[in-house]
Amino acid sequence: MSEAPRWSLRRAEAADANAIRDCAIAAFSVYLPRLPIVPLPMRKDYASAIELQQVWVAADVADATEIAAALVLDITDEGFLIDVIAVQPKHQGSGAGRALLELAEREALRQGFDSIYLFTNEKMSENRALYERIGYVEYRRLVLENRTRVFLRKALR
Repeated sequence: MSEAPRWSLRRAEAADANAIRDCAIAAFSVYLPRLPIVPLPMRKDYASAIELQQVWVAADVADATEIAAALVLDITDEGFLIDVIAVQPKHQGSGAGRALLELAEREALRQGFDSIYLFTNEKMSENRALYERIGYVEYRRLVLENRTRVFLRKALR
């Protein structure tokens, strides 16, 4: 007998913007001591993202009122982008992020893409290690003022 799903995944609504922002701030604040700048997901306008991008949230089926994790997807000239993936610290390791990453891959395929990509700061080594474990491969680094962005891609077919 299979286990019932723990996470309810749904498209974000305008009313979710503040909760998504709070989730991103909580998830990325751990990196502040390592970085000379505030990570982009902590500064993002999530109300605009909900209007202009593909934003999803994960909530525990036992308590659907709390957003445990959030995902922002976008289509760029480079392909299908995971723009933000953020998991509330108390839900990290629970499968919420994994459920959203799997959803991102399904959405990329459904929308006609053969791969999916993302970028992260080189100093966010835990994130890079996770992405590499699940099949993402580094393909570029971009040196910017105060940071280096690492781009990773995963083939889906």
